[in-house]
Amino acid sequence: MTTPGGDVLTLTAGDYRATVVSVGAGLAGLTWRGGHVVVGHDPGELPVGYLGKTLVPWPNRITDGRYEFGGETHEVPVNEHETNAALHGLACWVDWDVASATDEEVTLTTDLAPRYGYPFWLRSTVTYRLDAEAGLTVSVTSTNLGDVPAPYGASSHPYLSCDLAPVDECTLTAPGARVLEVDERLRPVGLRDVDGDLDLREPRPLGARRVDHAFTALPDGGWAVTLAHPGAPFSARMTADAPWVQVYSGEKVDRRGVAVEPMTCPPDAFNSGTDLVVLAPGEAHTLTMRIDAVPTA
Repeated sequence: MTTPGGDVLTLTAGDYRATVVSVGAGLAGLTWRGGHVVVGHDPGELPVGYLGKTLVPWPNRITDGRYEFGGETHEVPVNEHETNAALHGLACWVDWDVASATDEEVTLTTDLAPRYGYPFWLRSTVTYRLDAEAGLTVSVTSTNLGDVPAPYGASSHPYLSCDLAPVDECTLTAPGARVLEVDERLRPVGLRDVDGDLDLREPRPLGARRVDHAFTALPDGGWAVTLAHPGAPFSARMTADAPWVQVYSGEKVDRRGVAVEPMTCPPDAFNSGTDLVVLAPGEAHTLTMRIDAVPTA
């Protein structure tokens, strides 16, 4: 029987266990010593809030589903009607092919053929590699198979969790020094320095605060976002070197985790051009991130 998750693959290494699904090349679970490091989902059910999905060829949103590139206007389907945006790319609900699988590593791949709104040909590959010491490393690589340049961005959508403890009881550390302000439709309106509730550069109790923002001006050489809970035996940590990170306080998952999405570009980059990757014919781009459990001393 075919399920919403497609093929289900289990990785094990030391005290870690990860579940990967082929639909959306998604992360359906990650545990350490049985405790949930991310908010997982049943592979037999349609996940809420884009849990663990791979986001290509753009992360976040394209305002009004419309952008210009190469002197032409393109329109992609709007799938978030309350904001009238095209959200999270084209591959979240594609059943990716399993290219290889072992007990500790799985690679999935899919081709994004040219279509109305995105007339470019990409091959995307996602590798999940589990290590007993380093935790889970995720690499997202896309190659332009076409003969014209292609606009591109990438991310992944895991929700860090301290064994599903309420995030209201957690502290969050996110090092971005600048934040992208948005309007009521979540359209970018400008960058500003972080302050008040959005200054998360030092550990801050989340309490009832709501966050759904893209941060930049991140430390050179890589950065870490950490979620900690006083009663948990570990903190959940995401490390990457992407120029942007979206942080979302997880209302769609009942605030049992915080979405941490390393992004190669900010929301609506297909219109602003900010940090937009333009893949030349034959060119490839790789985004790498790591999720691990940091034992509590």
